[in-house]
Amino acid sequence: MQMYLLALNPTDSVTEGFLPAARRLGLDVTLLADQPAPHRARYPDVEILECDVRDFRAVVARISAHRTPDAVFTNSDHLQTQTALAAEYFGLPAKDWRATLRTKDKAEMRRRLAAQGVDVVRSAEIAPAGDPAGLDVPYPCVLKPREGVASEDVVLIEGPAELALRCEEIQARRPQAALVVEEYLPGELYTLETLGDGRIRHVLGGFHTELSPPPYFIERRLSYLPAHPEPVAAQILAQLDALGVGFGACHTEFVVHEGRARIIEVNYRAIGDRADLLLAELLGIPLFEHILQTHLGRPLPADLGARTDVVARLEYPYAQQSGTLTAAPSATELEYGEVQLTYRPLRPIGERHEVYGTNRDLLGVVRAIGPDEESVDRGVTDFLAAHRWEITP
Repeated sequence: MQMYLLALNPTDSVTEGFLPAARRLGLDVTLLADQPAPHRARYPDVEILECDVRDFRAVVARISAHRTPDAVFTNSDHLQTQTALAAEYFGLPAKDWRATLRTKDKAEMRRRLAAQGVDVVRSAEIAPAGDPAGLDVPYPCVLKPREGVASEDVVLIEGPAELALRCEEIQARRPQAALVVEEYLPGELYTLETLGDGRIRHVLGGFHTELSPPPYFIERRLSYLPAHPEPVAAQILAQLDALGVGFGACHTEFVVHEGRARIIEVNYRAIGDRADLLLAELLGIPLFEHILQTHLGRPLPADLGARTDVVARLEYPYAQQSGTLTAAPSATELEYGEVQLTYRPLRPIGERHEVYGTNRDLLGVVRAIGPDEESVDRGVTDFLAAHRWEITP
């Protein structure tokens, strides 16, 4: 069977998750990318074709001129709508392109949730190069790109003067980007991970997320939760239903405050930054195969057989100053008693970066799975204490 996989940059999710899963399923994979060279260097045994993957018409034309597709898939935030439209064109199983658009466009997401009567968040949209003066928004508020990801240019704003300044800074970097200003939603930050086939939807648990100090929102630590309290999960699932989300993988970020659960953003794909690899390992299920099979039109089992007796945590050392990374641990796998710990670098030694105030500041990821929270926390703490990450200005 022929699967087309759309991608922008190479990612660990594709390299270590989806491509191996496709091989295990016996699929022939053709990767479509607008910049094929990095992919060819990383996947020399995969067929890779150049294509303007941001344009669904180019995707349809490229596939039509090649082999007949059995599935069209992406795990990229930026390509979900293009992929859904291309798959629909060929009559293949796919996410509803309207739902992918609603979740990608944060202003449209807020409008849809309000129109469906499930949640109302005060927000305003700023056109590219637009002026935020006179916007009716409460303070503090959060400024973000309308179609951004990975906490890029997401910042907490305390007043009108700061809003004007931050808008000007972001618009200088992203002159074509529309921005969204919305009320700050207080509460603890969590995620909900779901997997559906359009008929049934499995909840795979979620994570409690700990962030860097304001005004930025860098994800420092994720602690796995096998289940959220039923009233909390029910609120978020109702909001996903209002958005039309229910097919394939979905990663939803939300806050809980005084029992009320409110969506921050919906990433209509598997969770990233190696948390999807952790999820597959700790649940003990072929997660990536399940995701791909939904796009082949195959139903999910009624019971995935996922484990619920383990504890897991991800820790992300991150840069707090600009400069060159001059010391950091290499990729490694260790055992601390019953704790299985894996470390993977996210930035090579010798590379220079500014501090972005986003997930691009992450230097590596520590992944730990064990029988109880105490032993997992001790394993991660011991690893972090035994290694150093040095940045030379």
